Amino acid sequence: MKPDFQRIAYWAALGAATSCAVSIAAWQVLLGLALAAMLVGRLPWRAPRYWQALAVFAVWTLLSLALSDAPRSGLPQVKKFYAWLTLFVVFSALCKVKDVYCLAVAWLAGGTLSAIDGLRQFGMKWSKASAAGKDFYTAYVADRITGFNSHWMTFSGQMMIVLLLCLALWLWGRPEKRLRWAFALCLPLVALSLVLAFTRGMWIATGAGVLYLLWYWKRWTVALVPALALAAFLLGPAALRDRVMSLVKPHGQMDSNDHRKYVFWTGLEMIKAHPWFGLGPQRVGPHFVEYVPPDLPKRLPEGYYEHLHNIYIHFAAERGLPAMFAVIFFFVATMWDWLRQLRRGAGDAEWVLRGGVAILIGVLVGGCFEYNLGDSEVLGMTLAAVGAVSGAVRSASNS
Repeated sequence: MKPDFQRIAYWAALGAATSCAVSIAAWQVLLGLALAAMLVGRLPWRAPRYWQALAVFAVWTLLSLALSDAPRSGLPQVKKFYAWLTLFVVFSALCKVKDVYCLAVAWLAGGTLSAIDGLRQFGMKWSKASAAGKDFYTAYVADRITGFNSHWMTFSGQMMIVLLLCLALWLWGRPEKRLRWAFALCLPLVALSLVLAFTRGMWIATGAGVLYLLWYWKRWTVALVPALALAAFLLGPAALRDRVMSLVKPHGQMDSNDHRKYVFWTGLEMIKAHPWFGLGPQRVGPHFVEYVPPDLPKRLPEGYYEHLHNIYIHFAAERGLPAMFAVIFFFVATMWDWLRQLRRGAGDAEWVLRGGVAILIGVLVGGCFEYNLGDSEVLGMTLAAVGAVSGAVRSASNS
């Protein structure tokens, strides 16, 4: 029997998109299977609008690598181009609103399990700190919950994407009755885990995405967001209040405020010195000290200096301004297209577009505080979302 490559590519692409939320290995294996099925079966290969911007980003990355003082060290960023193929594979294989529906449900299932594991971790850390007589905030900030991931920023980025897409489905997509019950149980768990991860930047990014969704659903509900935030601040544990207040009153080097100041201003110095091709992939960390502004003390605050915790500053400092503008243009232009489609009317695809816009708002706002597009898991989910939403919208527009 002749293999049905169309079917294999579809299920492998859907599996790759859904597994981004729980396993890098499963995602990349299934992505490879989908690619193989498309190539062997000679299936049509589709590219989303503005793909040329990503081509510029890729070519500029290679030029930056070639001009780097240590090209070999930057090869991991070239290998990461494989992850970017998720966008093209998902866009080519998934082309219906129901595919995005399946993706949202699968992400909610995986995200809920990861959230539950994160809440379990939170309870254990709380008990451990109490048993040792330690201040919980001091013990927790440097060792937060991660769910199924290795870092709390990755965990928070994933929870944000799950929450925004599924909230859009809940508000506009009219899921089945039994699924509405599942959403009512699972979404609060995902939201709670995101709050307890104590990632301030992701709080702001998620809030921006949620405000967008509520504004276009029922505008009066926007007022609920600050009310709920105030309730959480007043009724939540003291450590949560400390974390919120650390935005303006940090606890010394325990919070990353000084560290973020260093990476921001040092990144700008790198861009000034190398505006066109940057320092080269993976070369920001090794050269960081050389570019610390003279008005900042040379003794660096505690923190991670291999990247600049900001996609705009980091891409520009590492690969040059043209590379940064190219990749950001792709996401902004894609979001603008979706907004125009919503103004024209989207029918059954409205929840898909709303969720896609909310995710990109969250990712782009979150990118001001973290190098989220450099995180494979968050990058994979973002690309899967863009591919699935773009494919569904293309199909709905042509029907």
